Amino acid sequence: MSKLVFSQVDFSYGEQRILQDFHLTIRQGEFVSIIGPSGVGKSTLFQLASGLLEPTGGTISLDGDAVKPRLGRVGYMPQKDLLMPWRTVAENAALPLEIQGVPKKAALARVREELPRFGLAAYADATIDKLSGGMRQRVSLLRAILTGADLLLLDEPFSALDGITRMEMQEWLLDLWQKLGKTVILITHDLDEAALLADRVLVLQRMPIQQPVEIPVPFPHPRSAALRYEPSFTVIREQMWKLLKEREQGTAVLYGVSDQQPAGWKAGGTA
Repeated sequence: MSKLVFSQVDFSYGEQRILQDFHLTIRQGEFVSIIGPSGVGKSTLFQLASGLLEPTGGTISLDGDAVKPRLGRVGYMPQKDLLMPWRTVAENAALPLEIQGVPKKAALARVREELPRFGLAAYADATIDKLSGGMRQRVSLLRAILTGADLLLLDEPFSALDGITRMEMQEWLLDLWQKLGKTVILITHDLDEAALLADRVLVLQRMPIQQPVEIPVPFPHPRSAALRYEPSFTVIREQMWKLLKEREQGTAVLYGVSDQQPAGWKAGGTA
């Protein structure tokens, strides 16, 4: 079942065309990573998917519906956690419930039920300045999940974390994703992170974005950080890196795919 579909989508900022005849299908329950150079339009894709922006051409469907507004139906976690320093952990996480009209007392009770799953039970009444970077990201993700959305858009959620914390958060997110059954799309510049977490990686090479190049990630779940040291994982990482280098060297041809494609590469955002 398709969760999110871009069909012949065009989008421009003034004279700058970002997407051109863009197609993408995300299936229910998938974990998909998106990588690409800075400024290629990754965050714009998220703003279109979430309904913060609308395409200038084509259609975007959520749960098979291209008419109903997407705004408020997608959980969006931006790069910066945007947590409010005057609110406690519980109060920050409860914000989407309050926006939906849930009374504050009931919203806080719901948050307290979820905090143990996020490793935050002991910090419900703590202020944000008392939290580590990884804890702040957990609060931000909990807030996105409490929107009630089945589709979560995570825009470089771990980019500001140190290496050890980042690896811990990656494993934690994988475990949480399996338990919740959500559909997740992750933007990252970390090639290891892209392959470790996702069912498939979509590589964006240049503007205007037409078709991403799809690299399947065939490893079964559950996964751990130790997967990085498997030879087959290294092959996938090298495939991604070669695609990004092709962009710099101008050697890519049709939709960014070179004539010499490693096995498993595929032009297009569907499988």
